[in-house]
Order: sequence, then C-alpha cells, then structure tokens
Amino acid sequence: MTERRPSDSPSPPFDVAGAYVPTVKERPLSRGGERLRESVADWSAGLAAVSDLPATVRQDVADALDLARRFNAAVVRPQALHIDRMALDNPSFVPNELIRRANEWGLFTLWLPALFGGKGWNFLSLYAFLEEVSTACVGVANVIGVHYMGVATLTASWNLRLAERVFTDVCRGERIGEPCLISLAMNEPRAESEVAEVELLDRAELGTRSVRQADGSHVLDGHKTFVHNGPVSSWHMVVACEDLGRPADTLVVLAVRAGAQGCRVGATERKMGQRACPVSELLFERCVVPPDQVAFDGRATAGFSHSHREVAQTLLDYVVSCTRAGVAAFSAGVARGAFDAARDYAARKSVPGGRVIEQQWAQALLADMGIHASLARQAYLESATANGLGGLFRMMFFRPLYWADQLMPMGVWRFAARRILRWPEATRWFQRRFLDAQPPEWQRLTSGLASMAKVAASDFAVRNAGLAIELTGPDGLRQEMGMEKRLRDAKVLQVYEGTNELNRVNFFKCRVRPDEGVRVFVREADA
Repeated sequence: MTERRPSDSPSPPFDVAGAYVPTVKERPLSRGGERLRESVADWSAGLAAVSDLPATVRQDVADALDLARRFNAAVVRPQALHIDRMALDNPSFVPNELIRRANEWGLFTLWLPALFGGKGWNFLSLYAFLEEVSTACVGVANVIGVHYMGVATLTASWNLRLAERVFTDVCRGERIGEPCLISLAMNEPRAESEVAEVELLDRAELGTRSVRQADGSHVLDGHKTFVHNGPVSSWHMVVACEDLGRPADTLVVLAVRAGAQGCRVGATERKMGQRACPVSELLFERCVVPPDQVAFDGRATAGFSHSHREVAQTLLDYVVSCTRAGVAAFSAGVARGAFDAARDYAARKSVPGGRVIEQQWAQALLADMGIHASLARQAYLESATANGLGGLFRMMFFRPLYWADQLMPMGVWRFAARRILRWPEATRWFQRRFLDAQPPEWQRLTSGLASMAKVAASDFAVRNAGLAIELTGPDGLRQEMGMEKRLRDAKVLQVYEGTNELNRVNFFKCRVRPDEGVRVFVREADA
C-alpha cells in the first residue's frame, strides 16, 4: 500500500449528480484576491499586518493608550456617573462641557490626515483609544467614535474636494474652540439595520428622498432617526435615495450643514444606556444640498464597470467594516472595565472565609471575565488590521503616502496635496480605484470580520457586565458603583451598527457560505 505524501491531493468533491464541485480555494480569484491569499490575511489579518504595515503604527497605538488613560483620569471618570444621572432626569440634556473638553484635547482631529490640518494618527490607534476610554464610559467613547463614523462615511465616498472642505472645518473648530463634529444619518423610523445591505434596502420602508436637480444640487425630504451626536454636530452625512421604489439603484450620500434651510434637529431619544452620547431625529423639508456637498450619487458611477447598486454596497461595506470594528472596540472596553471593577471589588470585599478574591468560585468567574475581555480585543484587532490591509484606510498605510504625511514639511505637503485634491479628475480616479475596482475578496473579508468582531465582542461585553453584577450582588446595583450602568451600556452594543442577528447573517454571507448561489437575507415567509 502506497503511503500518501502530504503533497498528494485529496479526492475532488462531487455533487449528488456526480458533477465536480470546485472548493472555495479552487475558484478563480481576482488580482486583489491573489494578493489577499499571498498576504495570508485571509488566514490572519493580524499576522499579515506584521510586515505590511509601517513600523511606526505601533508607536501611535502606544501614544493613543497613554492619551486615553490621561483623558479618563482628568475628564471621563470624574463626570461619567454625573452625566448619566443628568441625562436620566432630562432626556434632552447635552453634555456640552464634555464635548468642549474633548475638543480642547484635540480628539476630533487627531485621526484626520495631516494635510487637512489633523494630527495624522493612524486609525488602528483610534480603536485602541476607544477601547481604553470605554473602560471608564462607553457613552463618552461613543461621542468621539461617532464623529469618526461620519469621517469614515465621507472618506468612503472618495470625494476629495468635499473631504477637504469638511475636514478643514473640523480643524478650524478645534483652533477657535468651537467643536465641529460630523454625524451619520442612515436609520429611518421603519428602516434601521436594513440600510447597510442592498439586499434589504429594496424591501425596507424608506421615506427619505433626495431629488437631483438640473444644476447637480439635490432637494432632500424625509426623516432620519437615531442620529448619534445629532444635536451637537456641525455636519451631517445623510444616506438617502433618489427613487424610493429602487433605493439600492439610486443611493446617494450628501453632506448637509447643520442649520441649513429645511434641516432641523427633532426630538432627542430617551435611552437606556450610553446616555453621554445624545441621539436625536433629523428632519428635512425641501432642504437644498448644493452640488459641491453631494458626496456620491449616480453621476459618480457613470461609466463604471459595476452597477450603481454594486458600487453602493462597496461604499456601505467600507463604512460598516470600520464602524462595526469600532463597536467591537467599545465592547472590549466595556468587558475590560467590568472585569477591572469586579476584580477590585473582590479584592476589597471580605466574607467569613476571607476576601472574595480568595474564593475559588470568584477566581473562576474572574478568569472567565478576563478571557472574554482578551478575546474581544483580539476580535476587533483582526477586523481593524484587515481594514488597514485591504479596506477603507489602506490608502493611509500606502508607504509613500504614509511617510509623506508623516515627514514632509507641512507647508510643502499641503501646498502640493491640496492642489491635487481640488482637481476633479483626482476624485474621479480615486472613486474608480477604490469603489469600482475594490476586489470582492477583500470586501468580503473586511465586512465579514467586522460583523464577527461586533457580534463576539458585544456578547462578551454583556456577559461580563452581568457577571460583574453577579459577583458584587446587591452592592453592584447601587448607582454609585457603576455596575448597572455598564450592563445598560453593554446592551446597546448588541443593537446598533446592525443588530447582532443581522451581523450573523452578514458573516455567513461573507465568510461561511460556499458560493453566491446560496441566498441570504431571505425571510422565511418569502422563501
């Protein structure tokens, strides 16, 4: 009997009719798919990043962690419970003092490219910062993180001229002491999780319509809900459609200035958790959006090799791949904060048999909590590094551009780069390169890993918050302990940026299903 060598191929699979069925690894790949395979990012984005990302990325992460710890000590911990109580008593409460302090610390510009006037820190360090702040209060972390969700949406449109204008406004707001934040308005009263998937958009009950005018402007009418930072943002990135009957084929992204005629902030939501981040409605009535504030519409995709529908999904995947990883970073912070608080309580609390931390049951419980916090971090880091390798901010890690942004004299860099950014053909080139030519393999990887991270980390956060209350007992229910606040904050993480149920299906779509013939997002009643 001949012994099979490791290099011998196994028998090929066949379907029930005897036809050969290629495995996933045998299917032809695009050029980007080959790069994905060669980089081993498909196996581990974290491992691939060891050689692919600039070495100074690690220093940015260390600096971000140090900054977050100082910000927590000086600003967040002294105010977190007070802000939570104020928002409970008055749902329309807005933490203006907190936002002003964050602006003074430069937190709304640190992760903007230096050519726009930002500090140019890399986005991997943003995730580390958000996790660390979330150990003290995830609502405060959300105020900062949601701003960069707006940044991500504008960046994903690759409209360079508009990005320069809006990001320059943000940097100016820091200099003059008037915070300039960016929000994202996607959800609607009858359409929430559906808005991030084109398969669901056409079945969603949408009501926000944007009508393109002959001069290229848009007239916006509708109602957006659950807009985080809605009452305090200076710019709103609004996702709408031109035809309510064909939303995925007519999706548009608009930048609307707060206070523009026809745009007003509606009611503030009364929330169970994360009360430090105000959430409101946005109402639009014949709101005229000038042509130079249209980030993405049908004109951008004219002449593309892919349909507007496909390009719209690419844009949405760019955004949620970043933001869901951000929610996972929030979750890792909540999980670790609950673990730290429970461990500190167990070390202080005495029972007849000694301190609680010396009891075996408590040690096993704390070990589980530590494992959950560590796994939540690994999940979001895997997703975030994939985004740096082949997702939204891979351009920021392109070595020549990265080092130019880091090392070139700022006056020279801005003079040269901004002239390129203002050139209409530059926007056209970037949109073709990053929207029309995004390899599907990378798109599936980044979107799938983001959903994986969001589901796993948010479930770990809820589990740790519950275990912390289990360990502390009646003491943990006192408001001044902050334990019950962590549980309220954690439950929200399972709902926004797509419910965990939707994200499970998206992970199946991107990383599990064997081929595209397997339908997804199909209601049982419609099957």
